[in-house]
Amino acid sequence: MRLYVLRHGIAIEREDPECPVDPERPLTPEGVERTRMALHGLVTLGTRVDCIHTSPYLRAQQTAELAGEALSVPKMQIETVAWLAPETPAEETAAAIRALEVASTLVVGHAPLLDDLVAALLAVPEPVTRLKKAGCAVLEWKFTSNRARLLGVYEPKALRALGRPK
Repeated sequence: MRLYVLRHGIAIEREDPECPVDPERPLTPEGVERTRMALHGLVTLGTRVDCIHTSPYLRAQQTAELAGEALSVPKMQIETVAWLAPETPAEETAAAIRALEVASTLVVGHAPLLDDLVAALLAVPEPVTRLKKAGCAVLEWKFTSNRARLLGVYEPKALRALGRPK
């Protein structure tokens, strides 16, 4: 399975007086635009996914919807799952991903869970990534080896540069 691990885009700051409770924090207009541009970078790289799984938190769901638009994934193929909520243990999230029966998927979630998830799938003791907002790690999961291989880590700035119109 090809696994794309995408951190949500820029959301309203917790310190903002208008900020709702954490699960309901939305992307900012800047977050929407920068995420959209980063996703165009993934398209430029030839990214194709069968489905998208997202955290139940609003900012992740909004990011997943933007990803669906960019990657031509129908809304019915975007699934909100509890195992991508930020408080979920990485091993629980990794087990859920290992149980998926798809050729490729994009998961949208939060730091530090996603960095811990990548480490768990690689079977290494400490995180080897530090995904920024709208950053993406790409892994290849081999069901026979029970271990993933890291194919790439893309900074959002690099993805945005790749996605710029020529």
